[in-house]
Amino acid sequence: MKITFLGTSSGAPTKQRNLSATAVQPEKGKPWILIDCGEATQHQLLRTPLSAQKLEAILITHIHGDHCYGLPGLLASCQLGGRKQPLTLVGPAAVRDFIEAVISTTQLYLEYPLHFIEVSQELSVSAAGFAISAVPLSHRTECWGYRIEEQDVPLQLDVERLRREGIEAGPTYARLQSGQDVQLADGRLLRSGDYTQLSRKPRVAVIAGDNDTPECLAAACERADLLVHEATYTEAVLKQVGPEPQHSSAARVARFAEQAGIPNLILTHFSPRYARTTRRPGDHSIREIHDEAGQYYSGQLALAEDLGGWLLSRQGLLLPL
Repeated sequence: MKITFLGTSSGAPTKQRNLSATAVQPEKGKPWILIDCGEATQHQLLRTPLSAQKLEAILITHIHGDHCYGLPGLLASCQLGGRKQPLTLVGPAAVRDFIEAVISTTQLYLEYPLHFIEVSQELSVSAAGFAISAVPLSHRTECWGYRIEEQDVPLQLDVERLRREGIEAGPTYARLQSGQDVQLADGRLLRSGDYTQLSRKPRVAVIAGDNDTPECLAAACERADLLVHEATYTEAVLKQVGPEPQHSSAARVARFAEQAGIPNLILTHFSPRYARTTRRPGDHSIREIHDEAGQYYSGQLALAEDLGGWLLSRQGLLLPL
């Protein structure tokens, strides 16, 4: 599973950071999915190997502009690029209203099928080799987090059992391992599920939208290898700003990830006030976010950077690309 950050700023872009957009793709193959689509996401795509024509689904966490203003341009560029295959768009109902308004007022014409699915707790979508579900979050508008679980993990064959039952190696083994049931010449029916198991644990990433209560993700994070969550502020700045924006601090997310036993944590969606380098006394450094989270979290911690990529390995390790 590969994660590429196309935008990591909150509210407004900076010279170093675009607005929220995160790409997820399988370890092999070109299909991918996109979580959120802030303004100028399609410009960021031009700086990556990702192809808009191989995009299978867009998952929008909420209707705030820094998470969806890039949608019309990306959809239009897919049309201009000759896209024919369907594209799935998941999000709150307001996202559909937004796109329909843009289509009706700007003469945007899409020849490819755009399938909108209103997000709910019953969401069950498959795209780019992933099973996708959703969990509601706590923000000042309807907002969601997405659990992305790897599908099609190879099966491991129980060869010893087959041999004990007098079934020799051959085409039967291959069919069972591919998930097919087999009817033998002697009348026995071999069910693949009885002779196989997953060769490894499916990789799971949870990617959240804006959220002031990380505990909302407790159920979604069970067996998760990675949590990607906003850390818009440090705790001190969050207390100065007040609760109205309904964002999280690095400390709050880190404490949750530690308590939930999540082995890998990537923080993103940073306030523009946190710069990579500071020039004047009193300026805030992005290092403050990392240092605060590190006080409460003992797993592998990373801060997202625009165009930075990570591989979640088959062993559940987070490796920079």
